[in-house]
Amino acid sequence: METVSYTSQWTAAARALESERSDALFVDPLARALAEPKGFELLDHYGGGGLVEFVAVRTRYLDDAIGDAVKKGIRQVVLIAAGMDTRAYRLSLPDDVRVYEVDHQALIDEKEKRLAQLGSPAPTVNLQRVGADLAGDWSASLRATDFDPAQPTLWIPEALLFFLTEEQSATLMRTFAANSAPGSQVAVDILSKALLRSPATQIFLSSLNEDGIPWLFGTDEPEEFMAGTGWTVRELKEPGEPGAGEGRWPYAVQPREVRGAARNWLLRAELA
Repeated sequence: METVSYTSQWTAAARALESERSDALFVDPLARALAEPKGFELLDHYGGGGLVEFVAVRTRYLDDAIGDAVKKGIRQVVLIAAGMDTRAYRLSLPDDVRVYEVDHQALIDEKEKRLAQLGSPAPTVNLQRVGADLAGDWSASLRATDFDPAQPTLWIPEALLFFLTEEQSATLMRTFAANSAPGSQVAVDILSKALLRSPATQIFLSSLNEDGIPWLFGTDEPEEFMAGTGWTVRELKEPGEPGAGEGRWPYAVQPREVRGAARNWLLRAELA
């Protein structure tokens, strides 16, 4: 899990590049500083095949998921493996919304040090950072804060599931469900199993494997996977579709009935 946290720097680098576009899907003024020291180097190493574009589309999709959840009355947002995420600094949310960033304490310390070097910008929301062992019972650390499992929650494990096994991913979703009230939601990205097998992705995946950060889990049936963990998918999109980077994704969106297509699922689910 510590290597997963390290890759948060390449996500920050991709967000910085997106923020500097004239047609940016979002603007993250802190991303460039938080991408150091390895983010842009990693992006150069891994950044082909639409990786930068996908980070941009995914970021905006999950931003919109937060906004929509808040409009529906959800007041707790939990970012699992938050890394160098800065949504608590750039999103405009009601004063009663609480955002929890859960990650390794060492990464939290590094992030806070860098933010302090930037002049300690103030978050735009009620923010709590929760240091936890993401491979252990992190929910106990979350519950030790003012997090209230009796209130509806939006859970966002962005860019995490593909680093886990299927069993670990299912356990994570069940942990969300066990700490959720009716009306809770999950917004997440999931790879297709076909993407992990595709000849077009093998050079990229081999590089990740050689560097000790292999992508492990994908599913061609995300609705079934989520249902088996207690969640009902309410929205399923792919990059390039309306509401998911339409006009910005450089590849054609394959119809769902096309079997074996490499896909990056973006979905929202509710507690079953």
